[in-house]
Amino acid sequence: MKNEPDELIPTRWSLIKRLRDWDDQESWREFFDTYWKLIYGTAVKSGLSDVEAQDAVQETVISVCRNIQGLQATPEAGSFKNWLLRMTRWRIIDQIRKRYPARPSSCRADDSDETSTTDCIPDPAGVP
Repeated sequence: MKNEPDELIPTRWSLIKRLRDWDDQESWREFFDTYWKLIYGTAVKSGLSDVEAQDAVQETVISVCRNIQGLQATPEAGSFKNWLLRMTRWRIIDQIRKRYPARPSSCRADDSDETSTTDCIPDPAGVP
């Protein structure tokens, strides 16, 4: 079985622990330099465009920043990469959702009224 590039990144728990200090710019730069390709590659493999994948990288790093305090930074607590990839998948889903605007509330599947299908499709010209 061929090793995937993300399998080759060793988790350095000392770095993960240092990320709890938001002001430690050197550690955050090291984190970004180490993991951005993993996040980006996962996003592209999931079908995101280059721009969407870049947005997913940025949003994932922000999510890590917001949630790193709650992470138990020990090998016994579980894989850091699994935690990071779970964050990445959520950001990928967010990017995919942005592709499709929300349907008007009158076009929900459980709508008991007889709404025409064409009423549920947004007008490309933006005319209501």
